[in-house]
Amino acid sequence: MKTYAVIFTFVPNAMERRKPYRDAHLKHFNELRDAGRIIMAGPWADAYDGGLILFRAESQMEVEAIIQDDAYYKADLWPEIQIREWNVVISSQSAFLDAIALPYPV
Repeated sequence: MKTYAVIFTFVPNAMERRKPYRDAHLKHFNELRDAGRIIMAGPWADAYDGGLILFRAESQMEVEAIIQDDAYYKADLWPEIQIREWNVVISSQSAFLDAIALPYPV
């Protein structure tokens, strides 16, 4: 399996506009986390204008399909998405295992 970084931007006023879709989005992402597909995900800390999702998948097409099935994507909350395969050279296995065990309360 490969690792992919998904960098996305939010539309203006995303905090307000996401409300009707948030529960479905979190349910979808928590299911993906539990299945080992999402390593971690979240918005940038300094501004709510985008964020990062780290995926484990067989192909970029699989990542694209997962993203396109998400409530935020369907609601046009992510106007720009960049998907890049990430060649992980150095990793702390314990940090990785800690990261995938996070409960992701947001």
